[in-house]
Amino acid sequence: MGNLSLVMLLLFAGTALRRLSVFPKETPQVLNQYVIHISLPALVLVQIPRLHFTSDLLMPIIMPWAMLLLSVVLIQAISRHRGWSREITGCLMLTVPLGNTSFLGIPMIEALFGTQWVPFGILYDQMGSFLALSTYGAIVVSIYQNKDSQKPSLSSIARRIFTFPAFIALMTGLLAGQFLQSPMVEVILQRLADTLVPVVMVAVGFNLKPSLPRLFVGPLLTGLGVKMILAPALALAFCLSLDWMTPPAIIAIFEAGMPPMITAGAIAAAAGLAEELAAAMVGLGILASLVLLPLLAMIVQRL
Repeated sequence: MGNLSLVMLLLFAGTALRRLSVFPKETPQVLNQYVIHISLPALVLVQIPRLHFTSDLLMPIIMPWAMLLLSVVLIQAISRHRGWSREITGCLMLTVPLGNTSFLGIPMIEALFGTQWVPFGILYDQMGSFLALSTYGAIVVSIYQNKDSQKPSLSSIARRIFTFPAFIALMTGLLAGQFLQSPMVEVILQRLADTLVPVVMVAVGFNLKPSLPRLFVGPLLTGLGVKMILAPALALAFCLSLDWMTPPAIIAIFEAGMPPMITAGAIAAAAGLAEELAAAMVGLGILASLVLLPLLAMIVQRL
């Protein structure tokens, strides 16, 4: 559980730095831009060449994309019904579909299920969450990071997608992955990628405030409810209806209940999409996971 302890320590460190006025108020924006342009592309370049498809492990591959589609439909419907702004909707479109399935998910699987179950979580993360971050994430930013009230044109959306650093790294990894697997290049990229979580969590802690503006309370509760309660419940119902409660399916259900992805919150904040809401989704989601994930593990293990 060392990863979870590190996340909490960095979260509180960011909050302390804000209270002590050690760093300027623009610190979260600067840190998030570093992540978007340095840490995240490096992580993509490290992980993409390592992808290996296994045809007999379909559920951990299907589930993350099914949860993404479900989350998008729900958030869009709820947003229209409640009249939320583009910034709030864009923030939830990033933080609800994308879960913390690697940095938090993998150690939680190891702690609650055992080491032998970890490969199923890696498959869920690599073939689902990680690819969605570089593709779906770029699309959401291109649509919602719009300073005026007019809808962006197709050309502007395409331009933003193709110039999004993680997407460029994704294409580079897919087309030239073999050239990135030399020991020297891997070490450099891994060192840069390792800075992602510490930098992001300090930024999240810096933005995390005890009193969230009332405007964000409803979206926060809705987003976390969909992400951490409704999504795993529907994933569980789906697997039960198919009588498909195999170890890979159980881990897919468990990963569906992960809190919002740390990097998704950073992308939302860097794009100017309700920064305080993004920080609360990540920070409070991690706190809620301390109770909800052990409960979810107990439920799926008893079925």
